[in-house]
This record gives sequence, structure tokens and C-alpha cells, in this order.
Amino acid sequence: QLQLVESGGGLVQPGGSLRLSCAASGFTLDYYAIGWFRQAPGKEQEGVSCISSSDSSTYYSDSVKGRFTISRDNAKNTVYLQMNSLKPEDTAVYYCAAMLRGAAVQAMCVIPNYYGMDYWGKGTLVTVSS
Repeated sequence: QLQLVESGGGLVQPGGSLRLSCAASGFTLDYYAIGWFRQAPGKEQEGVSCISSSDSSTYYSDSVKGRFTISRDNAKNTVYLQMNSLKPEDTAVYYCAAMLRGAAVQAMCVIPNYYGMDYWGKGTLVTVSS
């Protein structure tokens, strides 16, 4: 079965850290750009961070720049999102998505529906609260 599976979410206090993982099964991530998206209750989906297939280009939304880091380990067929200095407003369900089509990572993150992602995970919940 071809799928993406997110893990690593949970409850963390403000200022804390979490590392999310996005693992692919049934296919290799090597040629896919990967994005992390989030959706909080009552809010629109936001493209948090995206990374190109070559690992040479990354994009971060202004809301997470300087706090989150995206990386990939193609040998493990996994992409990570390291989240530091978490804030209550980071609370959301986080999804990863894979796109084979070539596009700038900023465009992938900002207008994902325009390009159409090839795969979406089911999400992992991150709650930042004291």
C-alpha cells in the first residue's frame, strides 16, 4: 500500500520541542518534494515547510521561520520536522504530503492545491499547552 505516515505528535508545553516524522511505505521518497502542512480548528490549512527532492531548497512560513527545521533522510525514506520554541498557536494537526511534479518549494507550500499532491498522510496532532 502506497502511503505516508506521520508520527511524533503529542502534548508539549510552550517553549518545548517535538520532532515529527513522515515515513513513506510502498514507494521511495527520493524523487519527491515533501511538504509539512497544518490545520488548526476553524482555520485554513497552512503550508509550514517544504523541501525539494534534492534537499537543496527549503521553504518556511513566516510563522515558523527560525524555530522549525525540515530535513530528509532518503536512506530511511523519511522526512522530519524539528519544531523548537513551540507556541500555543502551533497547535494543529500536522500533515505531510509528497509531490513528484517539479515546482518551487515555496509554491508547493503556498498553493498546494494548484499543483495537486501525489500523496497525503493522515496527520498527527500537536498540542502546545501548559
